[in-house]
Amino acid sequence: MLDLISHVVKISARRDRTEINSAMVDALLDLFQPQRIDIYRCYAGKKKTVVFACAGYGPQGQFLRNAYLPDHRYCQPIERDPLLNRCRKEMSAVLDLLDDGSHRIVFPVTKLNEPVYLVDLSLSDEFSANQRVALMGLIEYFGNHIALLDYGEADTLTGLSSRKTFDKHLFELLGKAATDKIMGGLNGTTPHRRQGSNGVIATSHWLAICDIDHFKQVNDNYGHLIGDEVLIMLAQVMRHSFRFDDQLFRFGGEEFVALLQPTDQASAFATLERFRTDVENEVFSRVGHVTISIGFSCLLPNDTPTDAIDRADEALYYAKRQGRNRVECYEILVANQQLAAKEIAKGEVELF
Repeated sequence: MLDLISHVVKISARRDRTEINSAMVDALLDLFQPQRIDIYRCYAGKKKTVVFACAGYGPQGQFLRNAYLPDHRYCQPIERDPLLNRCRKEMSAVLDLLDDGSHRIVFPVTKLNEPVYLVDLSLSDEFSANQRVALMGLIEYFGNHIALLDYGEADTLTGLSSRKTFDKHLFELLGKAATDKIMGGLNGTTPHRRQGSNGVIATSHWLAICDIDHFKQVNDNYGHLIGDEVLIMLAQVMRHSFRFDDQLFRFGGEEFVALLQPTDQASAFATLERFRTDVENEVFSRVGHVTISIGFSCLLPNDTPTDAIDRADEALYYAKRQGRNRVECYEILVANQQLAAKEIAKGEVELF
């Protein structure tokens, strides 16, 4: 019992999904000696649910991956694993007897009738009833702690991630961009991450700023309650329009931000154009139709957060000046001499 309390205290001290997952794996290993552990983060979409193995223990020892940036190498549709899929459908713990006599058991951690995590364990047949009760209690605590973390990271109106959470994740992505450049220099460029003529890596992360057009008129004509309803509905459209691993934020007011996972410029543009079209076609309750303008830019290895945001903002303001309800890319605008290249923080000028 004292060991269980000790691990609960250690988990409760963590304020980051990745760190919480690490502490949870430590607790499971110490308390229950499972043969294998997989902690999956779940991403439910309109067409399929994807699971990402973000932490665990296996034949090669413990592993830990960034829970906020799903690595596609460790992602799969949930349908590929019948037991995981059964857990998702039944929304309760499910059990399977393995050929070696051990038991595989999967526990769901749910939110709004959808699994947000699945905890998958392989346990010996000597696992006692008391241990099972303690295990279920620990997993329930894990789910409650994740829920509290989500509450602290989310925008209270829309449920998207908040500006504070955005700042944290942008730093992580900028660090990843720098690492990608270093590894490219050490290992040589690859066809998948080749350097483009404009200095942009061919499959880069992208930052997009999305602003509702004439939103002040919505508040003035219909009131702030209807304005809030528009923001909530736009957040729902946003969730359905983007890929499961793109990160979505309410930046403040009527402004939203998307951090796109690595892709090329054309695909990033297509993703944002799809979102713009989805918003344009949506009927927003008593307001009817609204539109958005979007500016986006590539994340560069030497960026500061201000650099990245300023470039996307420049593209957004250009879209507003050109009549709104459009998507503009900063790098394209600079290449076409429709915008002047901005000076970056260390005093150098971006060359395209």
